[in-house]
Amino acid sequence: MRPGFFLGILLAAMLGFLTACTGGPELAPSDTPAVGADTPDYLIGPGDTLQVFVWRNEDLSVSVPVRPDGKISVPLIEDLVAAGKTPTQLARDIEDRLKQFIQTPIATVIVTGFLGPLNQQVRVVGEAAEPQAIPYRERMTILDVMIEVGGLTEFAAGNKAIVVRSYTGEKQNFRVRLDDLLRDGDVTANVPVLPGDILIIPQSWF
Repeated sequence: MRPGFFLGILLAAMLGFLTACTGGPELAPSDTPAVGADTPDYLIGPGDTLQVFVWRNEDLSVSVPVRPDGKISVPLIEDLVAAGKTPTQLARDIEDRLKQFIQTPIATVIVTGFLGPLNQQVRVVGEAAEPQAIPYRERMTILDVMIEVGGLTEFAAGNKAIVVRSYTGEKQNFRVRLDDLLRDGDVTANVPVLPGDILIIPQSWF
């Protein structure tokens, strides 16, 4: 078959992708969840740095990284699962493990370096200057995300970008206006993001 035939198939597939990207309702600033209502608790993930404090036991109070396997090791405790837990849940687990060594231990876990589990990171793909997965922060907006990834490339179709979001296990697409926000300064285009959002920025053909 002629090379042009395969090129035509490729172009058709890419145009289909761009058409899909422009579908769905536009994400609005009013879509921000109420604080404390739909905002999920932070879950520890591999790569996070934790400060573990055990009251009246300075020798047991340490700063530790969460290993790629999701576990940590602290004095007197080896291979304790940390990933997927809140800091409070992990503190209670540490207390349970320390009871065989200390009477009524009191532990506190503070996250000092944030990455979070993959399903809570915000991922940016396509025509961003530095596409990457970034940690979610409370009240994060699309402007915060674009600052993290260095903005758009010169080939980006910013107003055709979409946010893919999961609602009760189902994926939904929302249109976002990145050109209006970044190039025209339209603050109404600065919309909220949620943990697990995927921002797809297609390439402009013109």
